[in-house]
Amino acid sequence: MSRTSQIAEFYKLDPSERLKLVREFANLSDDEVKVIQVSGGLKLDLADRMIENVIGTMPIPLGIATSFLINGRDYLVPMAIEEASVVAAASNSAKMARVKGGFLTSNTGPVMIGQIQAVGMKNPFAAKMDLIAAKDEILKKANDQDPILIKLGGGAKDIEVKVIDTITGPMVITELIVDCRDAMGANAVNTMCEAVAPIVERVAKARVYLRIISNLATKRLVRAKAVFDKEVLGGDEVVEGIIHAYAFAAADPYRCATHNKGIMNGIVAVGIGCGQDIRALEAGAHSYAARSGRYSPLTVWEKNENGDAVGTIEMPIAVGLIGGAAAVHPVAKANLKILGVRSAIELAEVMASVGLAQNLAALRALAAEGIQRGHMKLHARNIAVTVGAKAEQIDIIAQRMVEERRIRMDRAKELLDELTAKSSR
Repeated sequence: MSRTSQIAEFYKLDPSERLKLVREFANLSDDEVKVIQVSGGLKLDLADRMIENVIGTMPIPLGIATSFLINGRDYLVPMAIEEASVVAAASNSAKMARVKGGFLTSNTGPVMIGQIQAVGMKNPFAAKMDLIAAKDEILKKANDQDPILIKLGGGAKDIEVKVIDTITGPMVITELIVDCRDAMGANAVNTMCEAVAPIVERVAKARVYLRIISNLATKRLVRAKAVFDKEVLGGDEVVEGIIHAYAFAAADPYRCATHNKGIMNGIVAVGIGCGQDIRALEAGAHSYAARSGRYSPLTVWEKNENGDAVGTIEMPIAVGLIGGAAAVHPVAKANLKILGVRSAIELAEVMASVGLAQNLAALRALAAEGIQRGHMKLHARNIAVTVGAKAEQIDIIAQRMVEERRIRMDRAKELLDELTAKSSR
Protein backbone atom coordinates (compact mmCIF):
# COMPACT_ATOMS: atom_id res chain seq x y z
CA MET A 1 0.00 0.00 0.00
CA SER A 2 1.11 3.59 -0.51
CA ARG A 3 2.31 5.17 2.72
CA THR A 4 -0.56 7.48 3.53
CA SER A 5 -2.42 7.94 6.80
CA GLN A 6 -5.63 8.82 4.95
CA ILE A 7 -7.45 5.49 4.76
CA ALA A 8 -10.99 5.58 3.37
CA GLU A 9 -13.69 4.24 5.72
CA PHE A 10 -11.11 2.87 8.17
CA TYR A 11 -13.77 3.01 10.88
CA LYS A 12 -16.00 0.61 8.93
CA LEU A 13 -13.43 -2.19 8.94
CA ASP A 14 -13.35 -4.84 11.63
CA PRO A 15 -10.40 -4.73 14.09
CA SER A 16 -8.40 -7.45 12.30
CA GLU A 17 -8.68 -5.62 8.97
CA ARG A 18 -7.59 -2.35 10.58
CA LEU A 19 -4.61 -4.04 12.20
CA LYS A 20 -3.63 -5.55 8.84
CA LEU A 21 -3.48 -2.07 7.28
CA VAL A 22 -1.55 -0.67 10.24
CA ARG A 23 0.85 -3.61 10.05
CA GLU A 24 1.58 -2.85 6.41
CA PHE A 25 1.94 0.89 7.09
CA ALA A 26 4.41 0.40 9.97
CA ASN A 27 6.02 -2.88 8.84
CA LEU A 28 5.17 -4.56 12.14
CA SER A 29 6.61 -7.97 12.95
CA ASP A 30 4.54 -11.00 13.94
CA ASP A 31 5.54 -10.49 17.57
CA GLU A 32 4.53 -6.83 17.51
CA VAL A 33 1.14 -7.71 16.04
CA LYS A 34 0.70 -10.38 18.69
CA VAL A 35 1.34 -8.06 21.66
CA ILE A 36 -1.19 -5.59 20.26
CA GLN A 37 -3.81 -8.30 19.80
CA VAL A 38 -3.27 -9.87 23.22
CA SER A 39 -5.34 -8.13 25.89
CA GLY A 40 -3.01 -5.48 27.25
CA GLY A 41 0.12 -7.10 25.84
CA LEU A 42 1.74 -6.94 29.29
CA LYS A 43 2.68 -10.18 31.02
CA LEU A 44 2.20 -10.34 34.76
CA ASP A 45 5.87 -10.95 35.55
CA LEU A 46 6.87 -7.82 33.61
CA ALA A 47 4.13 -5.77 35.25
CA ASP A 48 5.41 -6.97 38.63
CA ARG A 49 8.79 -5.42 37.85
CA MET A 50 7.30 -2.10 36.75
CA ILE A 51 5.35 -1.16 39.91
CA GLU A 52 4.77 -2.46 43.42
CA ASN A 53 2.10 -4.80 44.82
CA VAL A 54 0.98 -6.00 41.37
CA ILE A 55 -2.14 -8.18 41.18
CA GLY A 56 -2.89 -7.91 37.45
CA THR A 57 -3.16 -5.52 34.53
CA MET A 58 -5.98 -3.31 33.26
CA PRO A 59 -6.24 -2.98 29.48
CA ILE A 60 -8.03 -0.07 27.83
CA PRO A 61 -9.07 0.27 24.17
CA LEU A 62 -6.32 1.10 21.68
CA GLY A 63 -7.38 2.91 18.52
CA ILE A 64 -5.66 4.49 15.53
CA ALA A 65 -6.27 8.09 14.50
CA THR A 66 -5.91 8.39 10.74
CA SER A 67 -5.21 11.17 8.22
CA PHE A 68 -2.57 13.08 10.19
CA LEU A 69 -0.24 15.07 7.95
CA ILE A 70 2.41 16.84 10.07
CA ASN A 71 5.24 18.83 8.50
CA GLY A 72 4.50 17.05 5.22
CA ARG A 73 4.75 13.54 6.69
CA ASP A 74 1.91 11.04 7.17
CA TYR A 75 1.28 9.50 10.59
CA LEU A 76 -1.05 6.84 11.92
CA VAL A 77 -1.45 7.82 15.58
CA PRO A 78 -2.04 5.21 18.31
CA MET A 79 -4.44 6.46 21.00
CA ALA A 80 -5.27 4.51 24.16
CA ILE A 81 -8.43 5.85 25.78
CA GLU A 82 -11.77 4.66 27.18
CA GLU A 83 -13.80 7.74 26.16
CA ALA A 84 -16.02 7.41 23.10
CA SER A 85 -15.62 9.77 20.10
CA VAL A 86 -12.06 10.95 20.85
CA VAL A 87 -10.28 8.86 18.19
CA ALA A 88 -12.98 9.55 15.60
CA ALA A 89 -12.87 13.29 16.33
CA ALA A 90 -9.08 13.47 15.99
CA SER A 91 -9.20 11.56 12.69
CA ASN A 92 -11.93 13.79 11.28
CA SER A 93 -10.10 16.99 12.24
CA ALA A 94 -6.86 15.67 10.76
CA LYS A 95 -8.69 14.92 7.51
CA MET A 96 -10.03 18.49 7.40
CA ALA A 97 -6.58 19.93 8.15
CA ARG A 98 -5.07 18.13 5.12
CA VAL A 99 -7.06 20.38 2.76
CA LYS A 100 -4.81 23.32 3.69
CA GLY A 101 -1.58 21.36 4.14
CA GLY A 102 -1.98 19.66 7.51
CA PHE A 103 -0.17 20.65 10.69
CA LEU A 104 3.05 22.66 10.94
CA THR A 105 5.08 22.43 14.13
CA SER A 106 8.08 23.92 15.94
CA ASN A 107 9.76 23.47 19.31
CA THR A 108 12.24 24.97 21.76
CA GLY A 109 14.20 21.75 22.26
CA PRO A 110 14.11 18.95 24.87
CA VAL A 111 15.20 21.11 27.81
CA MET A 112 14.08 20.46 31.38
CA ILE A 113 14.55 22.38 34.63
CA GLY A 114 15.84 20.86 37.86
CA GLN A 115 15.45 22.77 41.13
CA ILE A 116 17.64 22.77 44.25
CA GLN A 117 16.02 24.50 47.25
CA ALA A 118 18.31 26.24 49.76
CA VAL A 119 17.07 27.74 53.03
CA GLY A 120 18.48 29.32 56.18
CA MET A 121 21.12 31.60 54.58
CA LYS A 122 21.67 34.96 56.23
CA ASN A 123 22.13 36.89 53.01
CA PRO A 124 20.01 35.30 50.24
CA PHE A 125 20.92 37.77 47.49
CA ALA A 126 24.63 37.45 48.23
CA ALA A 127 24.15 33.66 48.15
CA LYS A 128 22.52 34.03 44.75
CA MET A 129 25.55 35.90 43.39
CA ASP A 130 27.93 33.32 44.87
CA LEU A 131 26.02 30.46 43.26
CA ILE A 132 26.09 32.19 39.87
CA ALA A 133 29.85 32.60 40.27
CA ALA A 134 30.10 28.84 40.98
CA LYS A 135 28.30 27.98 37.73
CA ASP A 136 31.21 26.09 36.13
CA GLU A 137 31.74 23.90 39.19
CA ILE A 138 28.01 23.15 39.44
CA LEU A 139 27.69 22.27 35.74
CA LYS A 140 30.77 20.03 35.80
CA LYS A 141 29.45 18.11 38.79
CA ALA A 142 26.05 17.73 37.15
CA ASN A 143 27.46 16.52 33.85
CA ASP A 144 29.79 14.03 35.55
CA GLN A 145 26.63 12.08 36.45
CA ASP A 146 25.63 11.17 32.89
CA PRO A 147 28.51 10.85 30.40
CA ILE A 148 26.26 9.10 27.86
CA LEU A 149 23.88 12.07 27.77
CA ILE A 150 26.87 14.38 27.30
CA LYS A 151 28.16 12.20 24.46
CA LEU A 152 24.77 12.53 22.73
CA GLY A 153 24.98 16.33 22.89
CA GLY A 154 22.80 16.82 25.95
CA GLY A 155 23.52 17.57 29.56
CA ALA A 156 23.37 20.51 31.94
CA LYS A 157 23.89 23.64 29.85
CA ASP A 158 23.30 26.50 32.28
CA ILE A 159 22.06 27.48 35.71
CA GLU A 160 19.57 30.10 36.82
CA VAL A 161 19.27 31.29 40.43
CA LYS A 162 16.38 33.12 42.04
CA VAL A 163 15.38 34.33 45.48
CA ILE A 164 11.76 33.73 46.46
CA ASP A 165 9.74 34.80 49.51
CA THR A 166 7.76 32.06 51.25
CA ILE A 167 5.76 31.59 54.45
CA THR A 168 8.85 30.06 56.06
CA GLY A 169 11.21 32.79 54.91
CA PRO A 170 13.39 33.51 51.88
CA MET A 171 14.69 30.66 49.75
CA VAL A 172 17.39 30.56 47.10
CA ILE A 173 16.44 28.27 44.23
CA THR A 174 19.18 27.06 41.91
CA GLU A 175 17.82 25.76 38.63
CA LEU A 176 19.74 23.39 36.38
CA ILE A 177 18.93 23.80 32.69
CA VAL A 178 19.33 20.34 31.17
CA ASP A 179 19.10 19.21 27.55
CA CYS A 180 17.60 15.72 27.90
CA ARG A 181 17.77 14.70 24.24
CA ASP A 182 15.44 11.72 23.69
CA ALA A 183 14.71 11.11 27.38
CA MET A 184 11.85 12.66 29.31
CA GLY A 185 14.60 13.50 31.77
CA ALA A 186 13.22 12.96 35.26
CA ASN A 187 15.83 10.41 36.33
CA ALA A 188 18.76 12.24 34.76
CA VAL A 189 17.77 15.65 36.10
CA ASN A 190 16.97 14.37 39.58
CA THR A 191 20.34 12.61 39.75
CA MET A 192 22.12 15.83 38.74
CA CYS A 193 20.22 17.85 41.34
CA GLU A 194 21.18 15.36 44.05
CA ALA A 195 24.83 15.51 42.99
CA VAL A 196 25.18 19.30 43.04
CA ALA A 197 23.25 19.79 46.31
CA PRO A 198 26.42 19.70 48.50
CA ILE A 199 28.02 22.39 46.32
CA VAL A 200 24.92 24.56 46.68
CA GLU A 201 24.97 24.09 50.46
CA ARG A 202 28.65 25.00 50.71
CA VAL A 203 28.52 28.01 48.40
CA ALA A 204 25.24 29.44 49.71
CA LYS A 205 26.07 28.62 53.35
CA ALA A 206 22.58 27.16 53.59
CA ARG A 207 20.62 23.96 54.08
CA VAL A 208 19.35 22.16 50.97
CA TYR A 209 16.07 20.28 51.11
CA LEU A 210 14.30 19.59 47.80
CA ARG A 211 16.33 18.49 44.75
CA ILE A 212 13.91 17.62 41.95
CA ILE A 213 12.78 18.20 38.38
CA SER A 214 10.02 20.73 37.61
CA ASN A 215 7.08 19.58 35.50
CA LEU A 216 6.43 23.16 34.43
CA ALA A 217 8.71 22.67 31.44
CA THR A 218 8.70 26.20 30.05
CA LYS A 219 11.92 25.54 28.16
CA ARG A 220 10.46 22.46 26.44
CA LEU A 221 7.63 24.07 24.51
CA VAL A 222 6.01 22.60 21.42
CA ARG A 223 3.87 24.56 18.95
CA ALA A 224 1.53 23.45 16.18
CA LYS A 225 -0.58 25.35 13.66
CA ALA A 226 -3.25 24.34 11.17
CA VAL A 227 -5.63 26.13 8.80
CA PHE A 228 -9.12 24.71 8.42
CA ASP A 229 -10.99 25.64 5.25
CA LYS A 230 -14.26 27.38 6.09
CA GLU A 231 -16.26 25.36 3.56
CA VAL A 232 -14.90 22.08 4.90
CA LEU A 233 -15.85 23.18 8.41
CA GLY A 234 -19.40 24.03 7.34
CA GLY A 235 -19.30 27.69 6.32
CA ASP A 236 -18.84 31.16 7.79
CA GLU A 237 -21.28 30.63 10.63
CA VAL A 238 -19.40 27.60 11.92
CA VAL A 239 -16.10 29.51 11.82
CA GLU A 240 -17.72 32.36 13.75
CA GLY A 241 -19.01 29.85 16.28
CA ILE A 242 -15.51 28.40 16.75
CA ILE A 243 -14.05 31.87 17.35
CA HIS A 244 -16.80 32.70 19.85
CA ALA A 245 -16.25 29.38 21.64
CA TYR A 246 -12.55 30.17 21.96
CA ALA A 247 -13.34 33.69 23.22
CA PHE A 248 -15.60 32.18 25.88
CA ALA A 249 -12.75 29.96 27.10
CA ALA A 250 -10.30 32.87 27.07
CA ALA A 251 -12.65 34.94 29.25
CA ASP A 252 -14.00 32.35 31.68
CA PRO A 253 -11.94 29.76 33.62
CA TYR A 254 -14.95 27.49 34.10
CA ARG A 255 -15.31 27.07 30.34
CA CYS A 256 -11.52 27.08 29.90
CA ALA A 257 -11.10 24.04 32.14
CA THR A 258 -13.27 21.99 29.76
CA HIS A 259 -11.63 23.57 26.70
CA ASN A 260 -8.19 22.43 27.88
CA LYS A 261 -9.52 19.06 29.04
CA GLY A 262 -10.59 18.39 25.46
CA ILE A 263 -7.07 19.16 24.24
CA MET A 264 -5.63 16.77 26.80
CA ASN A 265 -8.06 14.03 25.68
CA GLY A 266 -5.91 13.67 22.59
CA ILE A 267 -2.50 14.32 24.12
CA VAL A 268 -3.00 11.95 27.04
CA ALA A 269 -4.42 9.21 24.80
CA VAL A 270 -1.26 9.29 22.68
CA GLY A 271 0.81 9.50 25.86
CA ILE A 272 -0.77 6.38 27.33
CA GLY A 273 -0.40 4.50 24.07
CA CYS A 274 3.28 5.41 23.85
CA GLY A 275 4.19 4.75 27.48
CA GLN A 276 4.61 8.35 28.66
CA ASP A 277 4.20 9.96 32.09
CA ILE A 278 0.74 11.42 31.60
CA ARG A 279 0.64 12.90 35.12
CA ALA A 280 3.66 15.02 34.18
CA LEU A 281 1.96 16.00 30.91
CA GLU A 282 -1.21 17.10 32.73
CA ALA A 283 0.71 18.98 35.43
CA GLY A 284 2.83 20.80 32.87
CA ALA A 285 -0.11 21.69 30.64
CA HIS A 286 -2.38 23.10 33.32
CA SER A 287 0.36 24.96 35.20
CA TYR A 288 1.49 26.48 31.89
CA ALA A 289 -2.11 27.52 31.20
CA ALA A 290 -2.08 29.37 34.56
CA ARG A 291 1.42 30.85 34.35
CA SER A 292 0.14 34.44 34.01
CA GLY A 293 -1.92 34.12 37.18
CA ARG A 294 -5.06 33.50 35.16
CA TYR A 295 -6.06 30.12 33.76
CA SER A 296 -6.08 30.44 29.96
CA PRO A 297 -6.60 28.27 26.85
CA LEU A 298 -3.66 26.31 25.48
CA THR A 299 -4.91 27.08 21.95
CA VAL A 300 -5.74 30.27 20.08
CA TRP A 301 -8.32 30.46 17.28
CA GLU A 302 -8.43 33.23 14.67
CA LYS A 303 -9.95 33.86 11.25
CA ASN A 304 -7.70 34.59 8.27
CA GLU A 305 -8.39 36.86 5.29
CA ASN A 306 -10.18 34.04 3.49
CA GLY A 307 -12.50 33.40 6.39
CA ASP A 308 -10.81 30.10 7.32
CA ALA A 309 -10.25 29.08 10.94
CA VAL A 310 -6.60 29.19 12.01
CA GLY A 311 -5.70 27.27 15.15
CA THR A 312 -2.43 27.35 17.08
CA ILE A 313 -1.30 25.56 20.21
CA GLU A 314 1.70 26.18 22.48
CA MET A 315 2.43 24.11 25.57
CA PRO A 316 5.14 22.10 27.33
CA ILE A 317 5.22 18.43 26.33
CA ALA A 318 7.93 16.47 28.13
CA VAL A 319 8.10 12.99 26.62
CA GLY A 320 10.83 10.46 25.94
CA LEU A 321 11.77 7.48 23.83
CA ILE A 322 14.48 6.30 26.24
CA GLY A 323 13.69 4.80 29.64
CA GLY A 324 10.40 4.37 31.45
CA ALA A 325 7.41 2.46 30.11
CA ALA A 326 8.22 3.56 26.55
CA ALA A 327 11.27 1.29 26.64
CA VAL A 328 9.68 -1.56 28.61
CA HIS A 329 5.99 -1.97 27.78
CA PRO A 330 5.68 -4.15 24.65
CA VAL A 331 2.55 -2.40 23.34
CA ALA A 332 4.09 1.04 23.89
CA LYS A 333 7.12 -0.05 21.88
CA ALA A 334 4.90 -1.36 19.08
CA ASN A 335 2.88 1.87 19.09
CA LEU A 336 6.02 3.97 18.79
CA LYS A 337 6.96 1.88 15.76
CA ILE A 338 3.51 2.52 14.24
CA LEU A 339 3.95 6.22 14.85
CA GLY A 340 7.45 6.11 13.38
CA VAL A 341 8.86 9.02 15.36
CA ARG A 342 12.63 9.37 15.40
CA SER A 343 13.06 11.63 18.41
CA ALA A 344 11.30 12.70 21.60
CA ILE A 345 10.73 16.13 20.09
CA GLU A 346 9.01 14.61 17.05
CA LEU A 347 6.74 12.64 19.38
CA ALA A 348 5.91 15.87 21.24
CA GLU A 349 5.10 17.64 17.97
CA VAL A 350 2.73 14.83 16.96
CA MET A 351 1.04 15.06 20.35
CA ALA A 352 0.61 18.83 20.05
CA SER A 353 -0.96 18.35 16.62
CA VAL A 354 -3.36 15.76 18.03
CA GLY A 355 -4.27 18.16 20.85
CA LEU A 356 -5.03 20.91 18.36
CA ALA A 357 -7.09 18.51 16.23
CA GLN A 358 -9.04 17.39 19.28
CA ASN A 359 -9.76 20.99 20.23
CA LEU A 360 -11.01 21.82 16.73
CA ALA A 361 -13.35 18.84 16.80
CA ALA A 362 -14.85 19.88 20.13
CA LEU A 363 -15.28 23.54 19.19
CA ARG A 364 -16.80 22.66 15.82
CA ALA A 365 -19.24 20.26 17.43
CA LEU A 366 -20.24 22.85 20.01
CA ALA A 367 -20.63 25.58 17.40
CA ALA A 368 -22.33 23.52 14.69
CA GLU A 369 -24.40 20.76 16.25
CA GLY A 370 -23.87 20.51 19.97
CA ILE A 371 -21.35 18.21 21.58
CA GLN A 372 -23.87 15.50 22.38
CA ARG A 373 -24.80 14.45 18.86
CA GLY A 374 -21.60 12.67 17.92
CA HIS A 375 -20.47 11.87 21.44
CA MET A 376 -23.74 10.36 22.58
CA LYS A 377 -24.07 8.20 19.49
CA LEU A 378 -20.96 6.36 20.61
CA HIS A 379 -21.93 6.59 24.28
CA ALA A 380 -25.22 4.85 23.45
CA ARG A 381 -23.28 1.75 22.46
CA ASN A 382 -21.55 1.68 25.85
CA ILE A 383 -24.90 1.92 27.62
CA ALA A 384 -26.29 -0.93 25.51
CA VAL A 385 -23.32 -3.09 26.47
CA THR A 386 -23.73 -2.14 30.15
CA VAL A 387 -27.31 -3.46 30.29
CA GLY A 388 -26.23 -6.76 28.75
CA ALA A 389 -26.80 -6.36 25.01
CA LYS A 390 -24.82 -8.71 22.76
CA ALA A 391 -23.63 -8.62 19.15
CA GLU A 392 -26.22 -7.04 16.82
CA GLN A 393 -28.43 -6.06 19.77
CA ILE A 394 -25.88 -3.36 20.66
CA ASP A 395 -26.24 -1.53 17.35
CA ILE A 396 -30.04 -1.85 17.29
CA ILE A 397 -30.47 -0.49 20.81
CA ALA A 398 -27.94 2.30 20.32
CA GLN A 399 -29.57 3.43 17.07
CA ARG A 400 -33.05 3.46 18.63
CA MET A 401 -31.90 5.53 21.61
CA VAL A 402 -30.15 8.06 19.37
CA GLU A 403 -33.23 8.41 17.17
CA GLU A 404 -35.43 8.89 20.23
CA ARG A 405 -32.88 11.18 21.93
CA ARG A 406 -33.34 9.04 25.03
CA ILE A 407 -29.87 7.71 25.73
CA ARG A 408 -30.46 6.30 29.19
CA MET A 409 -29.85 3.07 31.05
CA ASP A 410 -33.55 2.44 31.73
CA ARG A 411 -34.45 2.89 28.06
CA ALA A 412 -31.65 0.59 26.98
CA LYS A 413 -32.96 -2.11 29.34
CA GLU A 414 -36.50 -1.70 27.96
CA LEU A 415 -35.25 -2.10 24.39
CA LEU A 416 -33.16 -5.11 25.33
CA ASP A 417 -36.17 -6.75 26.97
CA GLU A 418 -38.20 -6.12 23.80
CA LEU A 419 -35.53 -7.68 21.58
CA THR A 420 -35.16 -10.66 23.92
CA ALA A 421 -38.91 -11.23 23.97
CA LYS A 422 -39.10 -11.12 20.16
CA SER A 423 -36.24 -13.59 19.74
CA SER A 424 -37.87 -16.06 22.14
CA ARG A 425 -41.17 -16.22 20.26
